[in-house]
Order: sequence, then structure tokens, then C-alpha cells
Amino acid sequence: MTTIGIGTHSQQQALDALEDMTQGVNAIQYDEYLERIAKAQRYMQQHGIDAIYLNAGTNLKYFTGMQWYASERLVGAILPASGTVEFIAPSFEIGSLLDYQVVEGPINDWQEHQSPYALFAQVLEKMGISKNATVGIDESTAFFVADGIRLEAPELNLINAQPVTAHCRMHKSDNELALIQRAMDMTLAVHKATASMLHEGITTTEVEAFINQAHKKVGAPGNYFCIVLFGKASSFPHGVKEPQVLKKGDIVLVDTGCKLEGYLSDITRTYVFGDANERQRTMWQHEKNAQLAAFEAAQIGKTCGDVDYAARSYLASVGLGPDYDLPGCPHRTGHGIGLDIHEWPYLVKDNPQHLAKGMCFSNEPMLVVPDEFGVRLEDHFYMTDQGPKWFTQPSHSIDDPFGLG
Repeated sequence: MTTIGIGTHSQQQALDALEDMTQGVNAIQYDEYLERIAKAQRYMQQHGIDAIYLNAGTNLKYFTGMQWYASERLVGAILPASGTVEFIAPSFEIGSLLDYQVVEGPINDWQEHQSPYALFAQVLEKMGISKNATVGIDESTAFFVADGIRLEAPELNLINAQPVTAHCRMHKSDNELALIQRAMDMTLAVHKATASMLHEGITTTEVEAFINQAHKKVGAPGNYFCIVLFGKASSFPHGVKEPQVLKKGDIVLVDTGCKLEGYLSDITRTYVFGDANERQRTMWQHEKNAQLAAFEAAQIGKTCGDVDYAARSYLASVGLGPDYDLPGCPHRTGHGIGLDIHEWPYLVKDNPQHLAKGMCFSNEPMLVVPDEFGVRLEDHFYMTDQGPKWFTQPSHSIDDPFGLG
């Protein structure tokens, strides 16, 4: 059987068929940042946490709107259990920080020869937070920052801020869901265009370059990440060092995503270039069935572990695995997604976290057949009061992955 929609266009034709998909997109608004801060503060008050430190990165952006990347210089914010957020940054960065600032608050600055950790302790004191207070440190903070704070303020009870950040970030708002939905739609369009321009002899490097162009065509800055694997290389979930050259009968695995207003997409498609053999068909269908089993198990009140168990139980029922054994699924069923490509909560064995409205997950119980090939079908869903809802519809079939027939 000939695959449908694969290898039917030139690269230029495939690009020409794409258009900007970002019209009408709305960034997160000021009021929503204030709501996030208020939610975090309620949680902190209930759990005896006096403040949390938000390091440059996605937690800082989530709560304050400030986009800044972590480096060797401390840039961040102190979010108290009550009161106003205060920022800490190098003096020479203040002009740029003001340009990026969404939620207002004092910027406490330090010169290059000064200790930002000593300044951190001084800011806490200025905010009325005691020397032996409980302060959460953003879980993504580099060790040298956390260690610097510990040495300058040894009486503080430093804890992981992850319970606060995850409590807020794992439940997506309607605005966040809309941004993720559009990003997913953009990447799915790129997937379809990519499949259409494949031809014998093309390299994985060439396909990755095309995907980057295609993401730009639909309105993204380019690829946030991209994995393209042919043949045996597809049995390595996150790829191999050397590029491959496409030939008839090869499994094609493409895993890619983009960023839209900070929110991410992440979709994997696996199909065959040319005619699939019986073993490829059988394993592909097992992967699809495992993905569906996980989706159907994702009900309000069930746990993340229950979803992983459903996928892994199906695979075991057809002689794959068990657990992480190969041939079978070598990793968890899925991860959360939002401002980070992998974030809480995770669909992993024994995770007791209960599913709740607004949670978003990848669904990708990948099958690996060592020294032969791998099959990963990855779509994401989010939880509603009525159960799970797909962001993108799963692959139709190995011969017609995008349902074009």
C-alpha cells in the first residue's frame, strides 16, 4: 500500500502551502499575572512559606511576565507571601529589565564587585521577612545561586519552591490553553508539510533545516527543538550523533515543536517512507493502541500513575515489556507542557498526583524494537471537567498518518 501525503511535493511547494497562523493570538495579560501571584501567595500563607525566590527563566516569566534567561549573574525576584514582588539584578541591566518588566516592583541592584546574595538577604530584611524565615528557592535555580544565598543567610530555612510553582503552573488557564492549542496547530501543519517533501536520498539534516523554515513560515521564531530519525536510528528515543539518508522502507520519526508567546508545542509522528512491512504495521498499531489506552484512562480523579499503567498494561497484554523492558516502552508515558517543554505533572509509574482540570500532558508511550526501529506517536491532551481533550487528533494510520485519504 502506498503512503498518502508522503513525498508528493518539492520543498518549495511544501513551504508555499504554509501561511502565517499567528493572527488573533493574545499574549497573557497583566491581570492574569496578578492572579497567578495571588494564587501563589494564598498557597504560601496556607503552608507557612514566607517568600519564594524566582530565578531568571520560566518561573520568573510565569509570575511576573519578565522574560530573562539565567546566566552566571543573579537576576530574579522575591515573591513574598503578602506584599509586592521585588526584583534583584545587576545595575547595568536595569534599563533592559524595565523594558521587559510587566508586573511592577522595585529593582534592587548590585554592582559587579558586590555580592548579589548579600543583597538578597538585605532585601528580605527590607521586606519585613525575618532572618529565620522559610524561603522557597525556584527549583530551576543553579546550585551556585542557592549556595550563595545559603552562605549569606545561614539562618534561613531554605526549601524547594516547586510545591508553590507547580501548584500554580500545572493548572492552565483558558488563555494558556489557547496559546498551546495554536502552537500545536502550527507544528501539526509543519509535520504535514514535512512528510509531503520527503524523497529518497534526503538527509535528516536537510529535513531538520526544512522544519525550521516551515515553523518560521507559520509564524514561529523557528524550531524550539527538532529530532528527525530514519530507520534503525528511530530506536534511539532522542536520536543518534550521525545524520541518516532516507531510503524506501525506512521508518521516519519526526519530533518537533515551536514556541508561541512563550508556550510550547511538541508533536511526534512516525510513518514509513514507501510501503510498510508487516512488523512495522504491527508495532505501529500497538503504539497507537497504547496511546489510546492512556487517553481513555485519563479521567478526573484518577492519578498520573493510572494513565501510565493503562498504556503499559496494554503493551504487556501483547507481549511487549513488561515495565521498561524492550521491546516495549523504555520511558514514562508523558510529561506536562507549558512554558517548559517538560514540566509538572508527569505521567509516570506510581505518580499519585490526581488529574484535575487544566492539566496538560503529552501522550507518547514510545515503542522501541532494539536494532530495528522505534515508533513514537505523540499528541497532547488537556483535562476538562468531562475528561481529556486532544490538542491534536492522533495519527490516522501508518499509511495515512494525517488522515488525508
